[in-house]
Amino acid sequence: MHMPKPDADIIARRPEIIERLKQIVPAGPFGDLVVTDPEGLRAYECDGLSAYRQLPMVVVLPETTAQVSEILKYCDAAGVKVVARGSGTSLSGGALPLADAVMLGLGKFNRVLEIDYANRAVVTQPGVTNLAISEEVADQGFYYAPDPSSQIACSIGGNIAENSGGVHCLKYGLTTNNVLGVEMVLINGDIIRLGGKHLDAEGYDLLGLVTGSEGLLGIITEVTVRILKKPDTARAMLIGFDNTVVAGDCVAAIIGAGIIPGGMEMMDKPAIHATEEYVHANYPLDAEALLIVELDGPEVEVDHLIERVQEIAKGLGADYFRVSENETERETFWAGRKAAFSAIGRITPDYYCMDGTIPRARLPEVLKRMDEMSKKYGLRVANVFHAGDGNLHPLIMYDSNVPGELERAEDFGSEILTLCVEVGGVLTGEHGVGVEKRDLMGTMFTEEDLNQQQRVKCAFDPDGLLNPGKVFPTLHRCAELGRVHVHHGHTRFPDIPRF
Repeated sequence: MHMPKPDADIIARRPEIIERLKQIVPAGPFGDLVVTDPEGLRAYECDGLSAYRQLPMVVVLPETTAQVSEILKYCDAAGVKVVARGSGTSLSGGALPLADAVMLGLGKFNRVLEIDYANRAVVTQPGVTNLAISEEVADQGFYYAPDPSSQIACSIGGNIAENSGGVHCLKYGLTTNNVLGVEMVLINGDIIRLGGKHLDAEGYDLLGLVTGSEGLLGIITEVTVRILKKPDTARAMLIGFDNTVVAGDCVAAIIGAGIIPGGMEMMDKPAIHATEEYVHANYPLDAEALLIVELDGPEVEVDHLIERVQEIAKGLGADYFRVSENETERETFWAGRKAAFSAIGRITPDYYCMDGTIPRARLPEVLKRMDEMSKKYGLRVANVFHAGDGNLHPLIMYDSNVPGELERAEDFGSEILTLCVEVGGVLTGEHGVGVEKRDLMGTMFTEEDLNQQQRVKCAFDPDGLLNPGKVFPTLHRCAELGRVHVHHGHTRFPDIPRF
């Protein structure tokens, strides 16, 4: 597979396109808002999937919805592709630029517009970071529930594009369960609103359709999210096991007992050691697997559930227990888990962060088979994932300076994702498809499934100008939509320089 071949005509028209963009978005007091020089463009050449890089043709940084509307209206009329970008933390190549496309950066949309405690809602621009929303309402005892590990940096607009999750989404839901409304600009420049401050809207669930659409349907310029009151009590437990398979059994047993923790995460031994050296959360270094289980609610309920979880874990052979005694200790437990990706980065030149979701009951089997794959490919893997909802994040360690290791890591990752589908799961839980999983879509969907998904895109973007080359293995013109030839293979892009 490869990215779409650059349109030579569009590239030849680059000076004209740049001039029009500068008219729409004039320079501000701090300089140009249209980036054209190679060094400036370099900052946008990749997202969190840094193995693939491509300089964009031009980057424009609008400051208002009206400017976004004019940009899209112009690009639609001129037949110019557009790739939206928030904070660039996507791990699936969702914000990978194109050589013949305008990259529309939303970093200037960085203000919280309204806090409405009566309706338990916050209205914000898409460039505001996930964590900033919780910080804005913390003094009144509220917070925004979805909390990706990258929440200090990832933008709420990007969260909507990928339907991001987080450690507390087991009980409180993914982004789609916490977004109430959006303002969105269509490719023809029309500005529409979906949803609002109310919990449910009449008619078709277009808001649900947009959430997780990976920038293929429109550009979001305003977001309304629901905020929650912090629970009366929240305590986290560390539970250690001498076997990862048994730890997986414990996850299924806790949920099977009717207990829904606020969060339930798992790390294997490589992840435990890397994280402990980095954060010093006092994790048990002799454990083969570690569960972090948080119970929240009224104090009496939390105390009772802690006892229940301990009973279940002891019955399965857990040999380490520790319960947070105060808020600082609880936050330290989570700080280790949320820093796991960074911690792995300290012990390997490169790592490939996977994202797939499986039925919880299949967790022991999948962990065992991933260990066998690790031996097969000769690459180490550390496991950190949202165990409660079956969202796996294996971190495949490799060295891109060693010939063939990146390719082996890709093959390893493809086999993990194929296994996820094989056991009844899905290709992604929160990172999206982007370019990373594009070639594997045929393992999960039939040709007609993919055709129907593309018909939805055609309803919003009939000329396929928004974020082309992402999600669909082959994107057909809307007038065609005949049979889609899906490649079953590895996620490789020979025409994109890899690092």
